[in-house]
Amino acid sequence: MAYDFDLFVIGGGSAGVRCARIAAGHGARVGIAESRFWGGTCVNVGCVPKKLLVMASEYGAVAEDARGFGWSFPPPAHDWSALIANKDREIARLNSIYRRLLENSGATVFEAKATLADSHAIEMAGIRVTAERIVIATGGRPLRPDVPGGEHCIVSDDAFHLPERPLRVVMLGGGYISIEFAGIFAGLGSAVDVVMRQALPLRGFDDDLREALAEAMEAQGIRLHGRARLRAVEAAGDLQRVRLEDGTVIEADLVFAAIGRTPNTERLGLERVGVKTDGFGAICVDAEQRTSRAHIYAIGDVTNRLNLTPVATAEGHALADALFGPGPRRWALDRVATAVFSSPPLATVGLTEAEAAMRGPADIYLTRFTPMRHALTGRARRTMMKLVVDQQTQCVLGAHMLGEDAPEIIQGLSIAINAGATKADFDRTVGIHPTAAEEFVTLRTRTRVAEGPTPMPEPEAKVMTPEEIGAAEAGVGR
Repeated sequence: MAYDFDLFVIGGGSAGVRCARIAAGHGARVGIAESRFWGGTCVNVGCVPKKLLVMASEYGAVAEDARGFGWSFPPPAHDWSALIANKDREIARLNSIYRRLLENSGATVFEAKATLADSHAIEMAGIRVTAERIVIATGGRPLRPDVPGGEHCIVSDDAFHLPERPLRVVMLGGGYISIEFAGIFAGLGSAVDVVMRQALPLRGFDDDLREALAEAMEAQGIRLHGRARLRAVEAAGDLQRVRLEDGTVIEADLVFAAIGRTPNTERLGLERVGVKTDGFGAICVDAEQRTSRAHIYAIGDVTNRLNLTPVATAEGHALADALFGPGPRRWALDRVATAVFSSPPLATVGLTEAEAAMRGPADIYLTRFTPMRHALTGRARRTMMKLVVDQQTQCVLGAHMLGEDAPEIIQGLSIAINAGATKADFDRTVGIHPTAAEEFVTLRTRTRVAEGPTPMPEPEAKVMTPEEIGAAEAGVGR
């Protein structure tokens, strides 16, 4: 059978654009459809604009810190509308670059919602095309809380287009997005509360890193409500009230739900063609990204495995090479470095202390110190660095850092850790002085040995009886 395309990609985000562009570069006839915006979540309502807002939130503190170095400025004032306008201009530029890259590669671009009509046919805006192979790269979307009044919350897609900065914000959730936006709003002058089900933010990260982050957030004035469960969100004019199961009531101008994301698999026609999904709506794939239909593939966040933009991009590139190029490109996906652009930022690569202890005894090297800059500013901000080392082989299994430039530093260390560097390799490396990064090669004294079973799970939030709630609601908190 003759097909219109050798490959058709549904979704124009990081994974889909890379797959389509590389496949077209290999000579394949490629079509790609995107119904919302080129570049997907990351470029438009994700990591790129988020980091621009993070940068904006840091300048007020920099102006204050400058006094410690002899500078004086008038009290800083921030213009939210100017920031959003400048952000929008940059995102529009990047959006157009993504489309231009596709067109220059020779791919045929469709700006339409695409669905699977049958196993080799795609329908969109009244058009029907066929393809020998199909790739689904539709990413994910943010969840809204399933509680009374959950519709009053905004989600991350909305946060980049707020007409003005809210003075009081409640962040729901303890993951990446909640923690990053808590720092953004607090840095720009908003009062921020973070409501999370766990005792500490960033479940799954190293516990020392989580504790250091919680301390840093509280030092910034962010109020953390750990082991808390949301009962309802109430709207009264411009005022919103967040009611927790323990009876706490927090008043705010904005409630921002950052409680997770779900794969974008609805209304794609997956059931029609027999593509299987799991209980969370994610498309099931094998090691080669194949779905339950051998000629249909899925890449990126729609598979809900390792939901990071560079991983999605790597999967798209590898699939294009495997199908039309010299063979699959191999990426080191077992120890992927990642960063959280909190305030201050943190980054990590490899195993946590708890994960390493499950494999056998691990030597832990840990340091905390006041950065050189803040010796003069007086700001209560600390840096934490940690190495996790296999006791038997002395291979460095993990590196974790909270502090200025942590993402830049850990990116470099991730090469060493993926290459199997040992603690001796770190020890014989001469550091750059004076820097924070040199601490990673001057950690000589073992802090402790980690061994034993996995730690007990953190206790769930307490659920109060109606009588207890009524008694607690006698006092309304911020």
